[in-house]
Amino acid sequence: MTLIHLPNTTSAKDAIDCVRENGYVIIDELASAQVMDKIQEELEPYIQASPYGQTEATGTLTRRTGSIVARSPTARSLIMNEIVLQVCDAFMRSRSEYHLSLTEVISLFPGAKSQFIHRDDLGYGAYPFDPDYEVQISTLWAMSEYTEEMGATRVVPGSHRLGSDVKFEVSDTLAAEMKRGSVMIYSGKFYHGGGENRSDRTRQALNIDYGAFWTRQEENQYLSCPPEIARTLPIDLLKLMGYQAPDGWGHVGDRYDPLSYLFGRNEQAYEGPELMQVYNKAAKP
Repeated sequence: MTLIHLPNTTSAKDAIDCVRENGYVIIDELASAQVMDKIQEELEPYIQASPYGQTEATGTLTRRTGSIVARSPTARSLIMNEIVLQVCDAFMRSRSEYHLSLTEVISLFPGAKSQFIHRDDLGYGAYPFDPDYEVQISTLWAMSEYTEEMGATRVVPGSHRLGSDVKFEVSDTLAAEMKRGSVMIYSGKFYHGGGENRSDRTRQALNIDYGAFWTRQEENQYLSCPPEIARTLPIDLLKLMGYQAPDGWGHVGDRYDPLSYLFGRNEQAYEGPELMQVYNKAAKP
């Protein structure tokens, strides 16, 4: 069996259909080499300073480097990628808003062992979500070449339909090999795990996950990105990070709107098109 790859000219509809049917889609070279080079340059000092994991789950020869919004201005374009967000819209927005849950570079060093095969939505516990309800959409952007020998992520196509109590071995999986700049978008119900790095090179992926708005963020975006940086960011990115209060949930203090509060305003809310105008003006560096 070969995995499904779509070209970077693909439509969001085709990507959505693939995720719905197979649990995942790989879009080849959706980000250019120049973009990936810049992200690597911006994040390399932080990657080198990151500790190795202390458990089998995090990988004792794996470094995980977070706070990507604050540390890599270039990576923000991947977080806000139009096709990725349209996939999130299709699977999560019909029942609630969604927010940015996790940003981190995962670096598998030579000798890193295979990760256990798992579903990302088990991070919310073993709650038996409705099979048609999607609580998370995850992405892995290939920052390096992504070969089986280097530890490409292992996947089980179609496994998003199988429930939360299925056990898989690495032998049951396929390697999601990708060219640098490609992205795998996948369901939170999709079984996968990091591969074994049998090469002499480091395999790197930028992991960006999105979760239903009522879930706790895996990475606390308000602390990962200091307010002084947050105030310089586009409004759409701030809202994705959680600076919004859909249906009143997530307000600040005395029912203040989070964006208003971030910019030091005392208004409880703005209404209508004036909202975006006021905040866009305030957010300019």
